[in-house]
Amino acid sequence: MNAFAKLHQGPEILILPNAWDAGSARVIEVAGATAIATSSAAVAWANGYPDGEALPFDLLLSTVREIARVISVPLTADVEAGYADDGTAVVESVMRVRDAGASGINIEDGTGSPDLLCAKIERVKARLGDGIWINARTDVYLHNLASGEAAYEETIKRARRYREAGADSIFVPMAAEDALLVRLVKAIDAPLNLLAWPGLPPAARSLRWAATKAGSVSARPTYWLTVALPPRPGSAFSAARSTSSTVVATSASTRKPSGPTSAKPPSTTSLLCSPPA
Repeated sequence: MNAFAKLHQGPEILILPNAWDAGSARVIEVAGATAIATSSAAVAWANGYPDGEALPFDLLLSTVREIARVISVPLTADVEAGYADDGTAVVESVMRVRDAGASGINIEDGTGSPDLLCAKIERVKARLGDGIWINARTDVYLHNLASGEAAYEETIKRARRYREAGADSIFVPMAAEDALLVRLVKAIDAPLNLLAWPGLPPAARSLRWAATKAGSVSARPTYWLTVALPPRPGSAFSAARSTSSTVVATSASTRKPSGPTSAKPPSTTSLLCSPPA
C-alpha cells in the first residue's frame, strides 16, 4: 500500500488541495497538506489552454514532474478522461504519469459511456495493480445527465461498476444535500469524494454525520473535499489548519474563481482545494 492509499484509511476527512504548478504545490505543502492533487482546469488555464484535454499531454507530464520534484507529500494527477479512448493508450499514459511522480490519478466519464471508463479502469488496474490509486469520477450531477431519483440511481449504478472494474475511490462532483450524502455513503462501498462548492454543507459536521446515519462508520470511509484555494499563503486552507475542516468547506467554497489564472474548483472528494473541471 503506497502512502497515498494509506491516507484513505481514515478516520479523519482527507483534505486534498489542488495545485497547478510547482510553486502553488509548494505553498500548499507548507500550509500543511498531507497530499496534493493537480486540477486539470487550473493546469490548463495556467498554460493558456481551455480545460477538456486541450492541454498537450507532455505539458501535463512536465507539470506533474515539476510538482513532484518540489514536494514530499503524495501527489495525485487529474488525467481527465485519460487522453484516449483506447485502453492500451490510456494505460501507457497513466504509466507515464506514475513515472513522473504521481501516486494516484483522477479519471472521469464526463458525458461519455460508462462502459468506456470501465474498460479503461480495468486495463490500468490489470497493468499497475496497487501501484496507482484510481479515483473514478462520475459526472451525472455535474453535467445534469439525469435529475431527481434517476440521477441518484444512475450515479450508484456507475459507481458500483467502476468499483467492480478496479477503482479505489468514487468521486461524485456536485452532490451536496444532506439526504443525498447519506444515501451515497450507504450505497457506495468505497471512499467517497465530494466537491466543496456552494451548497455543500460544512464538511466535518455533515460528512461525519452522513457516515453515522449510513451505518458505515466501521468501514471508516474517507472523504475528499474540494475547495477553491487562493494562490497565496494566507489561504482558507492554512486558516483551517488552526480551526476546523468546517471552515475550509464553508469559507473557501464560497469564493468564486476570478478567471483562468485561479485554481479551478476541484473535481474529486477528499477535500480538494481548487475551482471544478
